[in-house]
Amino acid sequence: MKFLLTAVGSKFIHSNLAVRSLQAYAKKNGRGGQVETAEYTINQNTGDILADIYRRRPDAVGFSCYIWNIHTVRTLAADLHRLLPDVDLWLGGPEASYDGEGLLGALPFVRGVMVGEGEETFLRLLGCYDEGERFAERLAATPGLLFRDPRDGELRRTGKMPALNLSDLPFVYEREEGEEENKILYYESSRGCPFSCSYCLSSLDKTLRFRDWELVRRDLDTFLARRVRQVKFVDRTFNASHAHTKRIWSYLASRDNGVTNFHFEVSADLLDEEELSILGQMRPGFVQLEIGVQSVNPETLKVIRRRTDLPKLAENVKKIAAGRNVHIHLDLIAGLPWEDYPSFGRSFDWVYALGPEQLQLGFLKVLAGSAMQREAKEYGLIWGSEPPYEVLQTGWLSYEEICRLKQIEKVLEIYYNSGQFPMAMERLAGYFSSPFKLYEELADFYDREGLFRRSLSRTQRFEALWKFLSAQPERFGLQKTAWREILTYDYYLRENAKVRPAFAPDDSWYRRDMGDWYVKALEEGKIFADYTGCSYRQLLHTTHAEVISEDFSQNGQKNLILFDYNKRSALTGNASVRRFPFPYRDETEKGE
Repeated sequence: MKFLLTAVGSKFIHSNLAVRSLQAYAKKNGRGGQVETAEYTINQNTGDILADIYRRRPDAVGFSCYIWNIHTVRTLAADLHRLLPDVDLWLGGPEASYDGEGLLGALPFVRGVMVGEGEETFLRLLGCYDEGERFAERLAATPGLLFRDPRDGELRRTGKMPALNLSDLPFVYEREEGEEENKILYYESSRGCPFSCSYCLSSLDKTLRFRDWELVRRDLDTFLARRVRQVKFVDRTFNASHAHTKRIWSYLASRDNGVTNFHFEVSADLLDEEELSILGQMRPGFVQLEIGVQSVNPETLKVIRRRTDLPKLAENVKKIAAGRNVHIHLDLIAGLPWEDYPSFGRSFDWVYALGPEQLQLGFLKVLAGSAMQREAKEYGLIWGSEPPYEVLQTGWLSYEEICRLKQIEKVLEIYYNSGQFPMAMERLAGYFSSPFKLYEELADFYDREGLFRRSLSRTQRFEALWKFLSAQPERFGLQKTAWREILTYDYYLRENAKVRPAFAPDDSWYRRDMGDWYVKALEEGKIFADYTGCSYRQLLHTTHAEVISEDFSQNGQKNLILFDYNKRSALTGNASVRRFPFPYRDETEKGE
């Protein structure tokens, strides 16, 4: 008997925790020889995935189902059934658990669904296949199943499987070192959620459980010893327990390997001073925090049952940000009840003012099984009929306004979340009544110019911003020379571009002097102390020098800005920047 657990991820770098956990639990209980796992991505050709599954010759196949892969899973299941009609197909995961009847009605060839957390259910399901003629009887006695009875074809639902003790689950990454070297590894130290947010399926599991500390410690040691790229804790609210949070963060801070990054989803308003102090001591880039704000509208927070102390959240985010060592990701959700377009703009401005490294503008997903779905009629919700079930209209937001917010989301990704326009966006914000208005106007500009319909290169995105600025020179107050320098600064901050962009100021009047400056700096050995043995030409590949006015003022003193691409910010990926007085000719640009 071979049971193939199949995962279809959104990207190659994402590992699937679910199928690995089911396999590891089966192995721990003596059934590992019956289970294989296979991981693919939605970007792969479904024909190639189908062929690989077929070549494995499984007796049963289980698919891990989410909103991002359910279309692919449906196609694979249908085609696999045509090729291997005697192979039982099972579904699991959130997209199957909460609408099992609907899914099995649409897929009559699927045997059943594993509902909820699946480790113990799957272990018992494997045992059912040992029973021969008593197979259906054993299925009916196995908690956590919705299945098509092989005796009469009727759908039957069994009772709920009791919540697992997380300490009974084995570590799922016991494989050859280096196998997951380039993947993001997902890990859980707790299950369940203490909160009741109406849009979230995690709120349905109130049995908050924590993995034993000694097991967590050993697991963390394995990640650190292997120097994996990133570990993402999937705990829904990682800091639901202060003792749990402090123990893990303190241990990680004392064991930093200089490579691994750890990601946590936290409620920032619950952090205490000791936790903030631990965070403040960590290496830049060692930790990143995802913090859900969702809305600052009090009525919205009330009806979605989200308890948030917003002043405390803002205070703690500012304290974390002041350390300049933790990547902060703040989330907003558009389309929530009682949040109209102006209200969402206020939520946007409130979060933007906190200066996170990333501001995710998400859209409400009306998920099967959630309280939000049950209350949808009350709130006038209309949402997409296919995954990801995103909101199209609410009692407060029209479809036209949703579409406009979608455009704002796109320019926000380009000009803020990319981290490639820090100086330009900081300066630009001062010319608008609010940050939301800035991105609103950028979205309108992109729409008028037809830029949303094009795939723009990095340089073209800079050129688009230059065109936006040039169209209103009087409004933005600075001379074109200043804006050219600002954009040029941002452009070279991320990469040492081989081709100088068209908007960059003329550098011919000082570029010949740069060779002398580099040679002299190398001889003195102070500026390039870390580059002993490097030649001038070698330095040109890893650094870039640009002459820019002090504070980008037209009449300001000229400074030599040195961008060093070997020394990048752990938070933004941008080059380190050093400023020096310009030592040569004090000339100004000609022509502008």
